[in-house]
Amino acid sequence: MSTVIAETATSGLVEIHNVHKSFGGVEVLSGIDLTVQPGEVVALLGPSGSGKSTLLRTINHLESVDRGSVTVDGELIGYELRGGRLHELHEREILRRRTQVGIVFQHFNLFPHLTALENIVEAPLALKRLGASDARELALGLLDRVGLADKADAYPRQLSGGQQQRVAIARALALKPKVLLFDEPTSALDPELVGEVLEVISDLARFGTTLIIVTHEIGFARQVADRVVFLDHGTVIEEGRPADVLDHPKHPRTREFLAKVLN
Repeated sequence: MSTVIAETATSGLVEIHNVHKSFGGVEVLSGIDLTVQPGEVVALLGPSGSGKSTLLRTINHLESVDRGSVTVDGELIGYELRGGRLHELHEREILRRRTQVGIVFQHFNLFPHLTALENIVEAPLALKRLGASDARELALGLLDRVGLADKADAYPRQLSGGQQQRVAIARALALKPKVLLFDEPTSALDPELVGEVLEVISDLARFGTTLIIVTHEIGFARQVADRVVFLDHGTVIEEGRPADVLDHPKHPRTREFLAKVLN
């Protein structure tokens, strides 16, 4: 694994203000307010159905919001403000702004007919960010960064789950996002493969990338996160430093959840 020198982040400020989202009349997000500073690592914890994944998807506008707003470095994602009201942008502009926010899912979503290298260069080439030679050089560098320099020509079926997830992380980094979101990045992995993915994410945290991570890996959240945010029923119940929230939770719901997870 390559060594990365930590640097101070100057971009990647995420501001979530009064975000509401409902599906079929059921409110999944109930007025979320959350600010993530540039370079901060935030772990989102909470039971299934608490709104964690939906919140992630609103940050890069994979889900629209019913009310409220999400900005990255002051720029609305998915919308523009006209006449005091939010209006959804055209798809091309949504895609442009969405590239500021990378996301890595539980399931790797790699193109099975493309090699690891081809999976990574696909987006920079499709968006005309780089020429073929520069895109290849970038992809090789990213594969080295995630410890897979020797797997450039391997197809997803030839890689372990952990290796596929590391390629997915490299693919997300190829567009040089300001913010990187992880939705349970280790939940689909065999236990012995979890560590290699968490190591890559820890490396990104040291590098100064703004990270928002939905996880049930309490030990990982304790080690890597600057702040833990606990959600339940679509609201932020408790937040603070990992040592405070995980060792001395104030809210009864947080204590109940941690007692079940840790036991």
